[in-house]
Amino acid sequence: MSAQHLVGAGLSYTVADRAIIDTVNVTAGAGRLLAVCGPSGAGKSSLLGLLGGLLTPSAGTVSLDGRQIRPSDARVRRSIATVLQGYGLVSALTARENVAISLQARRAPRGEVRQRTDEALEQVGLADVADHLIEDMSGGQQQRVAVARALAMAPEVLLADEPTAELDAENRERVVDLLVRLGRSGAIVVIATHDPDVIDRCDDVLELDAGRVVSEGPAVRRLGP
Repeated sequence: MSAQHLVGAGLSYTVADRAIIDTVNVTAGAGRLLAVCGPSGAGKSSLLGLLGGLLTPSAGTVSLDGRQIRPSDARVRRSIATVLQGYGLVSALTARENVAISLQARRAPRGEVRQRTDEALEQVGLADVADHLIEDMSGGQQQRVAVARALAMAPEVLLADEPTAELDAENRERVVDLLVRLGRSGAIVVIATHDPDVIDRCDDVLELDAGRVVSEGPAVRRLGP
């Protein structure tokens, strides 16, 4: 059964006596998209890192359906895919190899690895450059490879940090459509973004400033362009 709730309770994260995240409570539910927004330096990336078990909170807990997530808990973290702002790709490998290696790490059957890799790269519009090295790709192409890698995992939880920042309008729409589709299929999707068009496509919004929650609730759709 798919995960139903990702919960951060009383989360704080301090670096060198500076509170990056300060007593944040957040709940993301299956079948819905949560946008985490706020100005640069608000703590959006750090909050996603905490929710994904990539960072250890100074206080508070993160749980997936009641099971606490820790950086050392590989079994729970296998349910989570993350699109990092820096992409986290291996530059000396091809796009196909970067997607496939994540599936191989999860011990997916060889035939399934190839199929899911090719499908994901096709979805993000990179089938024709699947065998190009990452180091030879543009920033926008690398960002789409990172999205393809996450989608190929068919995760219960997807955490995406500014997944459209490097994309043109056409590819931004393509990627957002894929994230929305994943959410509607029953996954938990959390997107850190400053893009109002992306926020418009989400169901719920959590706004941060200086590591604190300043507003939260259902997304309010814009009436105009």
